[in-house]
Amino acid sequence: MPSRDFKRTDRVGAELRRELGTLVHEAVRDHGLPSVSVSDVEVTRDLDWATVWVTALLPEQSKDAVKALNQLAFEFRRTLSRQMRLRRVPELRFKYDDSVDKGERIEHLLRQDSIGPVSEEGED
Repeated sequence: MPSRDFKRTDRVGAELRRELGTLVHEAVRDHGLPSVSVSDVEVTRDLDWATVWVTALLPEQSKDAVKALNQLAFEFRRTLSRQMRLRRVPELRFKYDDSVDKGERIEHLLRQDSIGPVSEEGED
């Protein structure tokens, strides 16, 4: 029997990421939310909860955006239950994904370091 490399939670997470990407984009436009996009969705093994990771165009507005998305989570879940072929759609919780911000900060620091003055050893 072939091994199952692709778990059900992974498949559900990928489908949720696609569907929620569209729903979040529409919510940003319709509700005037700060610009965010869905970066990943992690589903618990029992499919009861889904953590939706979002990134923001302006990181300083991320808290407001995540708060608003969590308030809209019930509406998103209801819409997903009509669109997806799942017996039960997981509860949604939105969290901010700061990995992009950290990556940009590291890149900025590396660029600064490479541009800065180079001290030669042995000069006294």
